[in-house]
Amino acid sequence: MREPRSGSIKTAVSIGLVLTAACSMQHYRAEPIAPDRAAAAFEARTLQDPALAAFARDALGQPMKPWPPAAWDYRALSLAALYFNPDLEAARARLAESQAQMLTAGARPNPGIGLVPGVPSPYLLTLELSFPLETAGKRGYRMQAARDLDQAARLELALAAWTVRGAVRTALVDELTAARSRDLLRAEVSVRAEQVQILKTLSGAGEIPVVEAAAAEIELSRAHTALGDGEQQAVQSRAALAAAIGISVKALEAVQLDWPDMDSPPSAAALPLAEIERSAVLNRLDVRSALARYAAAESSVQLEIAKQYPDFDIGPGYTYEEKRSYFTLGLSATLPLLNRNQGPIAEAEARRREAGAAFLETQSRVILKSQSALEAYAAALERLAEASRLAQLQSRQCAAVRASVQSGERGRLDLDDAEIAESAARRERLAALAQAQHALGDLEDAVERPLARGDELPAIRDLDAAR
Repeated sequence: MREPRSGSIKTAVSIGLVLTAACSMQHYRAEPIAPDRAAAAFEARTLQDPALAAFARDALGQPMKPWPPAAWDYRALSLAALYFNPDLEAARARLAESQAQMLTAGARPNPGIGLVPGVPSPYLLTLELSFPLETAGKRGYRMQAARDLDQAARLELALAAWTVRGAVRTALVDELTAARSRDLLRAEVSVRAEQVQILKTLSGAGEIPVVEAAAAEIELSRAHTALGDGEQQAVQSRAALAAAIGISVKALEAVQLDWPDMDSPPSAAALPLAEIERSAVLNRLDVRSALARYAAAESSVQLEIAKQYPDFDIGPGYTYEEKRSYFTLGLSATLPLLNRNQGPIAEAEARRREAGAAFLETQSRVILKSQSALEAYAAALERLAEASRLAQLQSRQCAAVRASVQSGERGRLDLDDAEIAESAARRERLAALAQAQHALGDLEDAVERPLARGDELPAIRDLDAAR
């Protein structure tokens, strides 16, 4: 009767091992989303957040002084956007998924156990163990494909960060341009209002026709309309900047914005075409991501080729029967007689061709985009140079008229006309500057790296580690 007891002990030990493995299992944890709390947390975001200061310190390798900055420039706002913007959280979640897929790819198959008790005789018991063995390097190919996809996800996270920075840049250009244009329009409205009062006085005295005063009133009305549009544009651009950062408009109300180098974009000569094209091909994140996806597709083909070779299940077996013990060693495999994985191989090869075509398409598109972006930037700089020359001429003309008025050679109306012309020239120059800055932003998007001095930030891996 000892042997049945021994068999029972072995059975109990096996069951105990299974229960022990079950104790290490993960359990479901609910993470519900509360819309009201999420909205309240968004409204509570502020650029004075101490956690943002810690993020900036870790990202830059040194504290940002003073904190908070007296004036927030492009670099500081970009750091805030990389901390707050929800688009990066979505990209980080996709990266976490790719890292989980690496765990899945590297997991080894679990052994199996089979227990068949005797019925009705207690003296019949069969216990079998099975250990799967993968062949032909399948696990290695699977892990390599997962690593390549993880690299692509990291590049997509970097691309999301670059997209966020680009949105901040565009919104900041629009915000600063709108604010300066609004100030110019306010000054012009003031000058035109003064001009209308003078002309009304003169027409009332019969010194000039009434039609001249009426024409001035019409121009004043148009200036008021333009100012209203400018005020609305300033509000919209401030809202766009808040959205690009990932905070509420209220959080930007008392924030002073600045961009010292906005008026001096780099010259086109400092950005030669050959260097731009090379930077686009080597630095573009979507090109590198497409290359990583092609490498993953290549590993998938190798995996499907390896699946032509069968895997094995090997394991010992134990049978107790009528006070006798029997030990066996089993080996099983799937015989590749009816198919040799032709379908999955063909699918993997088609996906590889698709990934290769996507890479070539992305690369050629990037080269053409970099060329056209550089040409557009050079044209925008030429327009800015012409507008700047006109603004300088009008400024000198206004200064000459002002001196003539002070000397009594000319009247106040002449100065009003000169100031209005100067304001128009300055607004034209401001529009040309905005166009040049947007063209520079498009060129930076073409190569996906900052081209202006002082705009550099740490690599996305450093920023993600700081987060």
